[in-house]
Amino acid sequence: MSNYPLSYKLSWLPRFLKPSLGGDTGGFADMAETLIDPPPARTVRLAFVGDISAVANSSAPACDPAIAALLGSADLVVGNCESPIVERPSAVLGTMLGTHHAMTERFLAEALAAVGIAREKLVLSLANNHVLDQGIAGFDETVAALKRLGIRTIGTVEDGPVTRFDVGPLSVGLAAFTLWRNADAEAFAGRVLMDSDPDWAREAGDVDLLCVVPHWDWEFRHFPRDETRALARRLAAQGVGLIAGHHAHVVQPVERIGGTVVAYGLGDFLGTAFARQPWPGRIGGILVVDISADAGTPGAIVRYGLHPFVRLRAGDHERLVVVEGLGGVLRRKVMGRLDAVLGRR
Repeated sequence: MSNYPLSYKLSWLPRFLKPSLGGDTGGFADMAETLIDPPPARTVRLAFVGDISAVANSSAPACDPAIAALLGSADLVVGNCESPIVERPSAVLGTMLGTHHAMTERFLAEALAAVGIAREKLVLSLANNHVLDQGIAGFDETVAALKRLGIRTIGTVEDGPVTRFDVGPLSVGLAAFTLWRNADAEAFAGRVLMDSDPDWAREAGDVDLLCVVPHWDWEFRHFPRDETRALARRLAAQGVGLIAGHHAHVVQPVERIGGTVVAYGLGDFLGTAFARQPWPGRIGGILVVDISADAGTPGAIVRYGLHPFVRLRAGDHERLVVVEGLGGVLRRKVMGRLDAVLGRR
């Protein structure tokens, strides 16, 4: 039913238990850079978070005030809704085992309040492999729940390839697609976008900045595959200015391709794997990007920064903590992993 190659399937458990640092480490950028100096008089701020799920959270997370303040500073927050939103899972056994995702509307609302994300400022992608975990009825229930919550979406056929959002004085085009699916092709067809190579310029039309949110690459690998980097180059060549990826469930590096900024993987924002996930998979990142709103440079990236954090267990939920708030052995391990992946320059 799924479209994963056999080698991918066989490597899933070993890489989950020990996320890989293998791969091409060359050509990546700093985890934070200023691209326009002096900065323009007016800017808008976009924040991108990783996968959102309730698999590792029975109740809403606790959140470091610094993380909530960072998210609260954004004019628009974009993330990936990794779990269908249903009141009663239809895949009961799979949901109990964690192979099928689900979260309730109440959980999502309480989680967003806990981390400081205002619903009216949030856009969620539904283009991911788990979106049909609770069947077609679960997909329809998810779309309806997000509409009730006032949360806008991207990545569905109904949304279209590119959706325009007015962010302050700027027009921002947001697009999403998934390369992976857990259900069969027929179920995905007509519901979830899987085309990674449309005519992006034509689809985007007249926008100041086009951002793409892809569900790509292989899970639990800190460095993107050559095929993923080649796809990023194709997107950049077609006028995509900002790419924020998901699916790897671990933080991945940032690359600059001409004027395009690519964050290959932001990890999980709320745990999407088992509650007792090994520590490298507990590191996530929030990509914050300031965009020029001046008349001479509308849509130009002024600065970006990838802000790492860690999800710690706290009873039946997770606690989101900035790296500086860690202590002892865990802090040293996390800092070492960030040095290896992001360089922390």
